[in-house]
Amino acid sequence: MSDPAPIAGDFLSLLAAHQVPPVRGDVSLSAPIQTQATTVFAFHFADGILMAGDRRATAGNVIVTDRVDKVIEIDAASLLAIAGVPATAFEMARVLQTSFEYYRRSQLQPLSLPAKVRALARLLRENLPMTMQGVGVVMPLFAGLDHATTPARAKIYFYDPLGAQFHAVGYAASGSGSGTIRSILSFQERHGEPKPSEMKLPHAVQFALRLLMVASEFDSATGGVNPETRTFATIKVLRAGGVEAIEAEQQAEFLRA
Repeated sequence: MSDPAPIAGDFLSLLAAHQVPPVRGDVSLSAPIQTQATTVFAFHFADGILMAGDRRATAGNVIVTDRVDKVIEIDAASLLAIAGVPATAFEMARVLQTSFEYYRRSQLQPLSLPAKVRALARLLRENLPMTMQGVGVVMPLFAGLDHATTPARAKIYFYDPLGAQFHAVGYAASGSGSGTIRSILSFQERHGEPKPSEMKLPHAVQFALRLLMVASEFDSATGGVNPETRTFATIKVLRAGGVEAIEAEQQAEFLRA
């Protein structure tokens, strides 16, 4: 009996047609302590969206590494920031990258932003069995360009572990240090000068680095930023022209300015 034909251009349906789950995971009672990656956030600045994350990953009270890249370029018009279990989140990112490219090549056009947002929600729902057992929990942030508007407009979305999606008007944060970061972003947007949405790139990067510095003072799982040890964040910006990574040298320069 032949396999059912997949929906054209839908990579996730192609996996389902061949009974291949996009994210695998078996849980045992002797499972080791999970590695967790936090903290990530995104906010609108004057030219687009800045998405950032510290570089620490922990397992219980142990620091596993301070070299994790938590902001991933999915394609030329979208970014994913991971908070939660890196093994699950990185696999979701790889599935999304393949899915978006598969659609672009098969349909000769990029996937729309609403479809991209739903694709991530679908992966989170398919991860529900692991989530309900407290294993492999992921609470990502997603940013993408909406080409349905002219000019293309960048938007931020955040998710809960079950796959519910929410549009963030100005900013979003996830992970153990997110409470501190959201509080500062809220205060700055309401009462600060300039507001995050009015900042130019150098000021926005400097502000993001200081957010992580403050968050690390109140949360041991947040790595923070330390210019003396050349420890900086992962920062990427999404503008109408695409994605740009802000490397450590630029971050150091902006922080000194």
